[in-house]
Amino acid sequence: MIPITRLTLGEAEATAAADVVRSGWVMNGPRTTEFESLVADYVGARHAVAVSSATTGLHLGLLAAGVGPGDEVVCPSFSFIATANSIRYAGATPVFVDIDPRTYNLDPDLLEAAITPRTKAILPVSQIGLPADLPQIMAIAARHGLAVVEDAAPSLGAAVHGRRLGAISDITVFSFDARKILTTGEGGMVTTDDDDVAARVRLLRAHAASVSTADRDRASKIILETYPEVGFNYKMTDIQAAVGVVQMGRVDEIVAERRRLGRRYDELLATEDRVETPYVPEGFEHVYQSYNVRLRTSRTQEDVMRSMLELDVATRRIFAIHDQPAYRDIASPPLPATESAAASTILLPMFVGLTDDEQDQVVAALAKCL
Repeated sequence: MIPITRLTLGEAEATAAADVVRSGWVMNGPRTTEFESLVADYVGARHAVAVSSATTGLHLGLLAAGVGPGDEVVCPSFSFIATANSIRYAGATPVFVDIDPRTYNLDPDLLEAAITPRTKAILPVSQIGLPADLPQIMAIAARHGLAVVEDAAPSLGAAVHGRRLGAISDITVFSFDARKILTTGEGGMVTTDDDDVAARVRLLRAHAASVSTADRDRASKIILETYPEVGFNYKMTDIQAAVGVVQMGRVDEIVAERRRLGRRYDELLATEDRVETPYVPEGFEHVYQSYNVRLRTSRTQEDVMRSMLELDVATRRIFAIHDQPAYRDIASPPLPATESAAASTILLPMFVGLTDDEQDQVVAALAKCL
């Protein structure tokens, strides 16, 4: 079986995690701080704050942007459900906007029509490794006085005109789950240039304690912390962060290999007119967390995916959030590009360690199933 992903963890990550266990300090601490610094330097942001997942990072990012009950946040529906869930966690309402059918990211030309007096923020998704059209989105947000909280969960290392994601939007959130560019098992990172936003995310991720556990334990005197507001337990552990530190040492190699695999898929599928390969706008740099293809065939998406599985090739798909039972109570405008993409695209296996032979098998299986 060729899986949709395969972990790229080795002895270095295992040793790093074991060293933390042996140290006697496994909670949020020095390795987390080191990981944060590495990510901030890599993306070019002033601050990086490690959290327990990208979902919790989006929740805290929205709260730090001032989003709360009664507010609206504009976002795409073509995404993982965590995008909209985080908005609801903040007490706000997601307002779905259609996507560009070529990039599968939020269509900025449709943004302003969705903005109302209740709109507090825009939550674009840099989907499957390709940056959203952040220059246009940021310009629209500035005109309307809105915050941009970017869901870049799958897109660490992606860039727009030479600037990496993480240093473009007001607040950016990355994921480190098992399928992402780097993995710490679970975990996320919030990056920002705003000192106040970073401080608020740090506060809220640890129950809003006035003093961190690490600072209390290092203190030479008794410190009695206070809790001025209701916070959350959204911290990353030092075990996870130690794995992340090792992974950051290979991030350039990982991104380069994913891009090589993406180009090779492009070449293998260049003459297959029943498949539309990923589109990358000029000046945008894709990191291919996933390789998404649009099917140009009479066979249904599910039928093709089932046939691929019978040939020992795993696939996945991205769904439309507004079609999920949990979100059918939210009124949504027509989203034809979203619904078309949700019904006609599939994700092919993509991971560091995917061999040329395996890639050839994936393409051969796809051609047979079409």
